Amino acid sequence: MQGNNKSAGPGGSRRLVAPELVPVLDFLPSFDFNEETLRAIRAGTAVAPRTRPPLSVEQQAIGCEQRFIPGPPGAPDVRVLVYTPPTRKNAAATRPAYLHMHGGGYVIGNPEINDGSNRSIAAELDCVVVSVDYRLAPETRFPGALEDGYAALTWLHTQAEALGVDRSRIAIGGESAGGGHAAALVLLARRRGAVPICFQLLDCAMLDDRTGSRSDPHPYCGEFVWTAASNRFGWRSLLGMEPGTDAVPPDAAPARAADLTGLPPTFIIVGALDLFLEENLEYARRLMRAGVPTELHVIPGAFHGFAVAGGHAPQVQACMRLRGDALARALQKTSC
Repeated sequence: MQGNNKSAGPGGSRRLVAPELVPVLDFLPSFDFNEETLRAIRAGTAVAPRTRPPLSVEQQAIGCEQRFIPGPPGAPDVRVLVYTPPTRKNAAATRPAYLHMHGGGYVIGNPEINDGSNRSIAAELDCVVVSVDYRLAPETRFPGALEDGYAALTWLHTQAEALGVDRSRIAIGGESAGGGHAAALVLLARRRGAVPICFQLLDCAMLDDRTGSRSDPHPYCGEFVWTAASNRFGWRSLLGMEPGTDAVPPDAAPARAADLTGLPPTFIIVGALDLFLEENLEYARRLMRAGVPTELHVIPGAFHGFAVAGGHAPQVQACMRLRGDALARALQKTSC
């Protein structure tokens, strides 16, 4: 087993980072996740807090309600944040919905970290956004978080009329570990056949437990923010076993799914220096080969978490525009 090669080529990977994103590396954490750093991060002592930009007028107009919905059988209720645009003149008209899964390597995070972007999605696309506060690993192993997401999905589908949602226009998406949970949830929804999904949005998605555990790591990916060692820790925390082995349940990692036919249209975006580059490319290739309409984008010079550079960076602008346009096209259809 080998970790990331941080000295690949003259100057390592840093020379490949887009100039506009280089300053971000000065304040992003550069440590590997483990039990000790996880405790420090959760305690708020490992990373200096960053001030979130103030909400725009449009974002402030979006209602945000915290709800606790029935969880999986025998499990606690699931907390969700429900974002709803202002009432329209035609109050009887239904809206599409976007079920969002937050990132955090399966071990940290909550829906609040995406508050601004979820408000923007609700405002710009006139849709209801439901963001899921799923249970984190290692306290909750697979399939706990996946079942939390499914509980939120079935609640959204069941309560569609009360929420003003069109049941035929429900999309699922997320970033990083949230993208992994979203992809797994789409596969679970296909298998159970109770809730139709019209679209999945996978942003630098954490799809494959074998990444970081193979003997031929990408020489330029995974040096910044989320490393191969962190990836092994995140997957080990979720699985309760060593990742990358034959013992890993196929349902636990979307990349292990044998059959991708019948999945909804998919949007995938990832940075060229992201540890998840190759697993995202491979998932997109397999989706296309399975006849799934798939849109794929690779952002040059971008590493995992580059969006923290803010809206002034052209790479972030491009990512947000591509994501928003794809989600808009999917949700504006009269039927998915």
